[in-house]
Amino acid sequence: MPVTVVIGSQWGDEGKGKIVDLLSQEVDIVARYQGGANAGHTICWGDKTFVLHLVPSGIFHEGVTCVIGNGVVLDPVALLEEIRMIRSLGYEVEGRLLISHNAHLIMPYHRKLEEARERFRDADAIGTTRRGIGPAYMDKFARTGIRVVDLLDRDVLRKKLKQAIEEKNAILREVYKAEALDVDAIIEEYVEFDKLIDPYVTDTAEYLNQALREGKHILAEGAQGSLLDVDFGTYPYVTSSHPTVGGCCTGLGIPPTAITRIIGIVKAYCTRVGNGPFPTEQPNEVGNRLREIGHEYGATTGRPRRCGWLDLVALRYSSMINGFTELAITKLDVLTGFETLPVCTRYRYDGKISQRFPSEAHTLEKVEPLYEVLPGWQEDIQGASRLEDLPEAARQYLEFIARFTGVDISLISTGPKREQTIWNGRAVISASV
Repeated sequence: MPVTVVIGSQWGDEGKGKIVDLLSQEVDIVARYQGGANAGHTICWGDKTFVLHLVPSGIFHEGVTCVIGNGVVLDPVALLEEIRMIRSLGYEVEGRLLISHNAHLIMPYHRKLEEARERFRDADAIGTTRRGIGPAYMDKFARTGIRVVDLLDRDVLRKKLKQAIEEKNAILREVYKAEALDVDAIIEEYVEFDKLIDPYVTDTAEYLNQALREGKHILAEGAQGSLLDVDFGTYPYVTSSHPTVGGCCTGLGIPPTAITRIIGIVKAYCTRVGNGPFPTEQPNEVGNRLREIGHEYGATTGRPRRCGWLDLVALRYSSMINGFTELAITKLDVLTGFETLPVCTRYRYDGKISQRFPSEAHTLEKVEPLYEVLPGWQEDIQGASRLEDLPEAARQYLEFIARFTGVDISLISTGPKREQTIWNGRAVISASV
């Protein structure tokens, strides 16, 4: 059976949680391959709403095994809180959640360093969630990180932590004038954490590859969005990992030949949290209206999201670097009531018109978005479950997206709940329409 990868195509917050939750009913395993507790995946059914930060979004489907891969950076506090929340809802976690022994841990000094650096940058701050994600990845690639496997040996853990904390304390004290950390207290805290997560820890790369040999279907879940990729996003206003499809292989230890389906999640308009260029942003009444109708506030931080029109130049770029086999459109219902719907199809920069997406931030900040204006619709489409239930203008909007990107649309979300979805397991809107 194939590996299906679900990827955010914009700046994150596209609604991946709902899509993974829907697709989980068809798979054996859901695996998270990068990011940390800075991501919030929201899932709604009935009158319940849940936000997951680390545990994969398939946990609410009995019989599905959930994997946190080596590419994720683990926050012990966030993970344990999440496990407790899931158990309180009546779902079994032990035996269904597996954590890679090679996953890196977010330490208290990572959070303190990120907070200090953001304050130090002041007006030039990246706008991170201050969860310690960036510093944890920095230590990973500097080969000074603490991994889950290091918790197994108290002496090894003490030696590595002592070296790391001495260095971090020097930086906190001398550079950022911040309070130093207690080595012994941190060691005790993480030894206790090891006792709690030990039943979940395993070699997840071996587990996933054995599952592939047995013909099981794996759904790989990314966090954030493609335009926040550390290599292909709007650097330096990016995350510290690879939300794009390549991150799936390195973050789980599976071969690229196993991937046969790559679903790009596309919000019907655009949003962005934090700082960085956003060509189609509407810092006006239109943006406020999108924010309020779409409830555009961060699932992790509660911060208001910046809102704007759909950027197809950026979407086509995401499709190119990921090789999307299909698109899933979310929050189409939020656009109800707009008389017209501008869609960005080109940029003007330095007197020239182009359809190239310049991921370098200093250029993207200066582009002028050029729009094609499509008709809006007034009919309430929330909860529509068939394509025939959509007004003609809504179908035209979707057809325009499919034609421009050259990618079929296989799923359309018309509300936050599971059942508020147009989806029949095949192309709903063809790119060749």
